[in-house]
Amino acid sequence: MVLQRANAGSLELADRDVPTALPGEVLIRVKACGVCRTDLHLVDGELPDVEAPIIPGHEIVGVVEQLGDGVARFGVGDRVGVPWLAHTCGVCAYCRSGRENLCVEARFTGYQLDGGYAEYAVADAEYVFTLPEGYGDAEAAPLLCAGLIGYRAYRAAGAAPRLGLYGFGAAAHVIAQVAVHEGRDLYAFTSPGDDPAQALARSLGCVWAGASDQPPPVSLDAAIIFAPVGRLVPEALSHVGPGGAVVCAGIHMSDIPSFPYRQLWGERVVRSVANLTREDAREFLSIAANLRIKTHVQTYTLSDANRALEDLRNGRVSGAAVLTT
Repeated sequence: MVLQRANAGSLELADRDVPTALPGEVLIRVKACGVCRTDLHLVDGELPDVEAPIIPGHEIVGVVEQLGDGVARFGVGDRVGVPWLAHTCGVCAYCRSGRENLCVEARFTGYQLDGGYAEYAVADAEYVFTLPEGYGDAEAAPLLCAGLIGYRAYRAAGAAPRLGLYGFGAAAHVIAQVAVHEGRDLYAFTSPGDDPAQALARSLGCVWAGASDQPPPVSLDAAIIFAPVGRLVPEALSHVGPGGAVVCAGIHMSDIPSFPYRQLWGERVVRSVANLTREDAREFLSIAANLRIKTHVQTYTLSDANRALEDLRNGRVSGAAVLTT
């Protein structure tokens, strides 16, 4: 499925030749690919510098079909995953200080490089990961962005005993299970009237779930905003105690409205999370191997990618949407 031009609003089914793995790359036969809200931002023209035509998708689960010259990390037949981060320069100050997620030369799967809304994909082997056992292909797909970005945002929130999650979709429902396992009290905020999301949050161990315009029953130590809604920043700040953090986890968000300084005062922090590092992937996938995370997925065929995006756009996805081939 191809985005033929920037801001097209939908994808088109197209036939292409099977790509070849160049030196350092692997060719992957795609088994499943998660449908991320970033894909929706891409299709809807909300991301800059889209290199169309482009195949979206950056939560790729598949099997290695071909090894490019010099690849020794994998063998043909290995099950692997491909996340958002596809390339970094390796030499800039960010790369050399463990912050490759901020590399100015970074390239991203399904944004500048063709992704997983296809039967085959190629990827730089250094940015490909072995997946933990015990997960089906569709179940594993959300780990590769919802899980990884959720994990980076979770760490950025610090050691918060009472943590709020705004937007209880793919990322929140994955990281909630990690947080509950670590003994945190979770408070889930959803769109008003989204009873299924609130029920899912409670089933996964959240001590409270309600609408995003409702106050939680206690003051929070930190909050993570997964929904791309700028007005939630001052809303979350008003419920976070002194010294707490509000973490914005999305690549795109609507404008943040002005708010009184008193909501920020008291050493509260507002910060963003940008992309991920390969170390994030290694850490989180190790956690996923030891803690059996139950991913709630709605599956669609590859040809139904536009319907999956439309369902995500209109809040009709509980958990994560995944394309299967």
